[in-house]
Amino acid sequence: MLSTSYEVFFEVASCQSFSKASRKLYLTQPAVSKHVKKLEHELGISLFIRQGNTISLTQAGKKLYESLHQAKIIQNSIKFDLGVIKKLEEARGTLSLGSSTTLSLYMLPKIISLVHKKYPNIQIQLLNRNTENVLKALLNKEIDLGVIEGEHKISAVSYQYFTDDEVIAVCSVHSPFAGKTIDLQDLRQIPLALREQGSGTLSALYEALEKKGLKPKELNVNIKIGGTEALKNFLKEDVCLGFLPRRSVSLELENKTMKEVEIEGLTIHRKFYFIMRQGEEQAGIIREFIKTARLHYN
Repeated sequence: MLSTSYEVFFEVASCQSFSKASRKLYLTQPAVSKHVKKLEHELGISLFIRQGNTISLTQAGKKLYESLHQAKIIQNSIKFDLGVIKKLEEARGTLSLGSSTTLSLYMLPKIISLVHKKYPNIQIQLLNRNTENVLKALLNKEIDLGVIEGEHKISAVSYQYFTDDEVIAVCSVHSPFAGKTIDLQDLRQIPLALREQGSGTLSALYEALEKKGLKPKELNVNIKIGGTEALKNFLKEDVCLGFLPRRSVSLELENKTMKEVEIEGLTIHRKFYFIMRQGEEQAGIIREFIKTARLHYN
């Protein structure tokens, strides 16, 4: 397994800061500096360029950081796989996830719970961001596995199909559109409240509308709100029409606090995908998480 000095270097390189790394590692800053200096002495080469209070990686530092990233993936996989062989409950490792709002709020908690019950010693972290920022987090190596809406055809990212979802038009029970069937062209006049730019829900809506010849700039968008729950709560209080994943409003539709609005000729289906960095093998816990999720939702 990786030595303490390598672990300390990796954290400093990830944070681009000795002080931030010391807080994450629960070490004093002098102790962190000592480990890095020890490693530089052993390797006979500088790993950081120090300029006042800022640091950056040297060419050697960048190479070591990339190699250690791969080594940590292998180390994590070894810990998990050997733990499973010994005893399920003793399997150890970490799983750093990132997912878009719909998944984080309405789908993944169940999967995380199922995995945690089976492997109680696995440490799981979940980053909740919109699709665009989950992709950024994956490419920046802040997470090891992402779950997002749609394939974005990024060459550095590997996609694996997860499950399907539907986006529907909804409004408050007090809205004049409640219970009505609306013509697609009426969306040019009807006041709309939509998700923010970068949202997978918004992208799915725009893509479906453009296939029908209706451009986003033609819509009567009054409000844009970041986050599914925030938009849902706004729609309950307002008369605007909005578009949200069916899973996110299933309880409200059941309790009759919101109404689904049918729009003639428009259906919005989207696919969810697991995403990983291209060329990285699935570590044991990632493989187990994907398997559990697929079994539960398909």
